[in-house]
Amino acid sequence: MKLILDGHDMVYESCNLCYMFFPGEKVQTVMAGEQGIDDYSYIRLKRCRTKTTAFVTILRNGKRARACSYSVSNARDYKKQCEFAMGRAFYKAASSLCGFSPPWGILTGIRPAKFARDMLSNGLSRQEIIDVLKKEHYVAPRKAAVCLETALAEADIVALSKPNSFSLYISIPFCPSRCLYCSFISQDIVKMAHLMPRYVELLCEELVATGRLVTKLGLRLETIYMGGGTPTSLPTEKLEKILKTVKDNFIFTDLREYTVEAGRPDTITNEKLAVIKSGGVGRICINPQTLQDDVLKRIGRSHTSAEFFKAFSLAKHSGIGSINTDLITGLPGDTLEGFKRTLDGIADLNPENITIHTLAVKRSSRLVTGGTATYDARGELAADMLDYAGDKLVQGGYTPYYLYRQRNTTGNLENIGYSKPNYEGLYNIFIMDETHTILSTGAGGVTKLRQPLGNRIERIFNFKYPFEYISRFEEILERKKQVEKFYDSNPWQV
Repeated sequence: MKLILDGHDMVYESCNLCYMFFPGEKVQTVMAGEQGIDDYSYIRLKRCRTKTTAFVTILRNGKRARACSYSVSNARDYKKQCEFAMGRAFYKAASSLCGFSPPWGILTGIRPAKFARDMLSNGLSRQEIIDVLKKEHYVAPRKAAVCLETALAEADIVALSKPNSFSLYISIPFCPSRCLYCSFISQDIVKMAHLMPRYVELLCEELVATGRLVTKLGLRLETIYMGGGTPTSLPTEKLEKILKTVKDNFIFTDLREYTVEAGRPDTITNEKLAVIKSGGVGRICINPQTLQDDVLKRIGRSHTSAEFFKAFSLAKHSGIGSINTDLITGLPGDTLEGFKRTLDGIADLNPENITIHTLAVKRSSRLVTGGTATYDARGELAADMLDYAGDKLVQGGYTPYYLYRQRNTTGNLENIGYSKPNYEGLYNIFIMDETHTILSTGAGGVTKLRQPLGNRIERIFNFKYPFEYISRFEEILERKKQVEKFYDSNPWQV
């Protein structure tokens, strides 16, 4: 798809509009007149004294569609209003041409609930927010309602944070196998077992240095999340060593939530659960993704549904107070009836959290590198699965609290977390909202330093792969010094 911009330079915003209707395509920006007879999207902004007009023309497979929309030329947030006008014009033209309308309308960002929260903070009523989402941004009524409900839950969680708050992320980049859709840096535990002892040793050293630093700065630990990867793929003694290091080097006085990813049921044992509980962990994630064994095999999961039920039972009897389960809509080979059986089976277990993800086609996943990726702009099956899950879970006493979207997700749909009352996953909100500083440790960790009395974000990157992390560890410790410099320049106390 060729993209022609006229009268503006909003390349990123324009590309995102193209991806909504033409996912997986390479978008090439060209000058007007260079498009030839190939498929293209032409987006023009014309500013006059009182209004700015967005004109869109799309040529696709020999068919052409045009539309326009308007924004106010003297608007205080002029660029944002122009972006919305472009979105409305593109949406109308592309919907006419392609024969479908994405349910999230022109909202291309990953955090639609934050958009609703901003309107709440600006004094709009709930009905006014729903009207803005539906009438100005073309969001479907069902999505507008869940967006607002999630925004209200997020607002309560974000309000818990203080100027000196931070959360801790611990990366364990090892897994029993690599799933078909996975784009994380997870390493096969068998192939990379020789790196594990040294990796754990250095990770603990980084945790000690981080604990010393936050104590010096007077920062307040709100949540801890150990993810990856699959932390429970570690041997019990290695997992215990990390958990003990955290307990010995961080102050838990204000800790609200401590989560460990136990995502692969085939890695869970009574011994590991006992170690996790004794380490102060109160929340774990056990992620079946589906309860259809044929689908599990197709996506490269090395466990069965029976192993999931066994692992869940062990966890339930371990005394760990909160269990999250992840499911994915739109998995290759799954059906609506199969998904309903999965959702019903999970709901019968009554976990505290259920997170519903929509399949996203990511460039570094085996789904893409293996040449089996299918981009689905309509996403009708996944949409039906999401609707069924929402209806079933709300009827069962769950409420949505966490919502985000990714590029190249089936049908431009969402990932959404549901929870029982008072069991919301706080870390999920804090990191997605960028509420406060996230200090990340381990391979692939990205520290996000949030200005305590402002909105600016600075990032510090750890090396991505375990062998880099090990061989260049001294550089990682050196980079950690940037944290103290940041807080010296941005004190949390006035």
